[in-house]
Amino acid sequence: MCPNCRAFITTDDKVCPYCDLKVGPSAVERRSPRAVLGGLIPAERFTTTVILLINAGLYVACTLYSMKAGGSAVDLDGQTLYDFGAKLTRAVFGGQWWRLVTAGFLHGGILHILMNSWVLFDLGAQVEELFGTSRYLVLYFVSTVAGFLASTYWSPSLSVGASAGIFGLIGAMLAFGLRDRTPYGQAIRGHFGRWAVYGLIIGLLPGFRIDMAAHLGGLAGGFGLAYFAGTPKLVQSWSETAWRVAAGVCLALTAISFALMFLNFPR
Repeated sequence: MCPNCRAFITTDDKVCPYCDLKVGPSAVERRSPRAVLGGLIPAERFTTTVILLINAGLYVACTLYSMKAGGSAVDLDGQTLYDFGAKLTRAVFGGQWWRLVTAGFLHGGILHILMNSWVLFDLGAQVEELFGTSRYLVLYFVSTVAGFLASTYWSPSLSVGASAGIFGLIGAMLAFGLRDRTPYGQAIRGHFGRWAVYGLIIGLLPGFRIDMAAHLGGLAGGFGLAYFAGTPKLVQSWSETAWRVAAGVCLALTAISFALMFLNFPR
């Protein structure tokens, strides 16, 4: 049905034959976009998959770098992580602010990256579905920075991992559940509330080297931003444009952070 004159037209019509309106993709096509790269990347997980590929690529680079110095591929040494941009309090206070960003894409071992990737693969798609790509990117960036900023003030030790951003996404879902007073919102709040509790409990168990400050900082950052951000509007507005601009700024700051990491990399 033509959205302008309401006449029945065929699915092959690009222009309505009755009122000459240019016809866009149908609603079902917008809800179910085609997979990217011939099905290798599901469209609904495209943004998350790109983040996971960056994480995996950096882990491979760190592993090769560490093995050249006689390190292990299973658990990376601290010097390698530092060279690639891990958070270290004295370095951040010394002016290397970009470590608050790059640390979120690094992982200390194979189990570390596998666990975070498993959680992010499912969680990221759910957050992007509710909040849209622009808000998702801003939430992930702000949560990562907030998490490692909290870690910087809490502990002087090295810290890496996507879990600061992941806890920020959990906080965003909690914020959505808190604002939505329907049974659906209550279910979201209960489900991701358990996620947050389980994640924090695991961090308290002996034998786990987990940066609790980064988790709590990411959780607070994601919750606070998502609570006031809300979900995308059905119609285009200045606020949606502002979110797209904010997402572009976050991407640019991430690229600048990795450029600074490269410039400071030991030769």
